[in-house]
Amino acid sequence: MTRIASIDGALFQPEEAKVSVYDRGFLYSDSVFETIRTYAGEPFALTEHMARLARSAAKVGIAMPIPAADLGMEVRRAVRAARNPESYARVMLTRGAGPVGLDPALAGAPLRVVLVEPLTPLPAALYRDGVAVVTVRTERAADAAQGAKVGNYLASLLALKEAKSRGAHEALVLDAAGHVVEGTTSNVFVVRDGALYTPPENANILPGITRAHLIEVAAELGRPLHLTALTPADLASADEVFISSSLREVLSVVRVDDRPVGGGRPGPVTRALHAAFRARVGLSGEPMPWEA
Repeated sequence: MTRIASIDGALFQPEEAKVSVYDRGFLYSDSVFETIRTYAGEPFALTEHMARLARSAAKVGIAMPIPAADLGMEVRRAVRAARNPESYARVMLTRGAGPVGLDPALAGAPLRVVLVEPLTPLPAALYRDGVAVVTVRTERAADAAQGAKVGNYLASLLALKEAKSRGAHEALVLDAAGHVVEGTTSNVFVVRDGALYTPPENANILPGITRAHLIEVAAELGRPLHLTALTPADLASADEVFISSSLREVLSVVRVDDRPVGGGRPGPVTRALHAAFRARVGLSGEPMPWEA
């Protein structure tokens, strides 16, 4: 199992990978990023991820150092150099290095970094039994740049720390109006009477790539979908709740703030959506994560 770093297109072993302490990604979290996983060794939805990275960069005024397609090729090159059975890549753009000072004009050329890590699946028990989540009210750096996947995750980090201290797998973020926006690293869905409900993009969520594929899968399965604000009460009264992300795929939520959801077990709609998603990524006929 191998880790590889690509810095401005050059490959390095982890212990040799270095960037300047004057880089604004280090000084001010002045950066955007994407996380991409592989299936059969190939980055999934790479074009979509690169397009979202470019949109995030535009929202915060970071120039793309090379075309998105070329950056995608660098991701493929780094993944192939790692030679893992499966990997995930974190792709980062920073505004660049320069003198200490908040003014973005002090930055030099943008820096691009690709970190490739071996993919370790979550324990099968989490998929088999479902997970607990808690709701946490917080304000995130991304709230200032709606829809951008920015590098400053301190608020989400602290929310997840609180969730872990309360025995939960994930924290669901509440906005100022008390609506459930998303998880710290996930999107959230509710199932009621066979229909799906999830917050719309204008609710200041980060619209996940996996979320988009699940919305398409739901349509293929004939499941009604409603883009609407959600409250903790909506989650508590749901038949099923699940979260989605590139690394988790689909993960059932069976407790919210110490209250059981539905029957307290993963539900059939979540299972069906997960199976259809895995068929979409080429894993039809493979064991499901809870069967591993």
